[in-house]
Amino acid sequence: MLKPARSDGDISGPDASRSSDVARVWDPMVRIFHWSLVLSFGIAWLTSHSSEDIHNWAGFVAVALILLRLLWGVVGTPYARFSEFVRGPATILRYLSTVLAGQEARYVGHNPAGGAMVLALMAAMTATALTGWMMTTDACFGVPWVGLAHDSIAHALLLLVLIHIGGVAFASFRHRENLVAAMFTGRKRK
Repeated sequence: MLKPARSDGDISGPDASRSSDVARVWDPMVRIFHWSLVLSFGIAWLTSHSSEDIHNWAGFVAVALILLRLLWGVVGTPYARFSEFVRGPATILRYLSTVLAGQEARYVGHNPAGGAMVLALMAAMTATALTGWMMTTDACFGVPWVGLAHDSIAHALLLLVLIHIGGVAFASFRHRENLVAAMFTGRKRK
């Protein structure tokens, strides 16, 4: 059976609810972006064969959200900035090896694997929307490879979403914290 990983200081006792033990991690912009992108993806997925207009608008909204998030990742609050959570491949691989050993560090913001997933999800969503838009242009309408690329990237995006959900559940268990609730409230223990 897996044991929860060590934290950067164990504050899980009765004083854990003190306000000094809680950090404002994800600001309203990050939380609204996250849940709006979830909704946009869900709508696009569910309307892919039933309502072309709604499907297309969901894709446009997703791209607008991602552009806004890219800007916020540069000028936003500290935990929202890409410089806070985007790490290089070597750091990500080292972190994943510590996860496999059951010795990963707890991060108040995104851990290195979570940061990589943020980028992968945004890139895949952008690629899905781009190929979807291409399918509506005169140059690419009816071009087989464009439709195949759109469908393939959308399915890869769904796989990434499922891996992301699994990672959130795993990290929540390992570190004894509800990361879904934190994405609603913006708060996590330090």
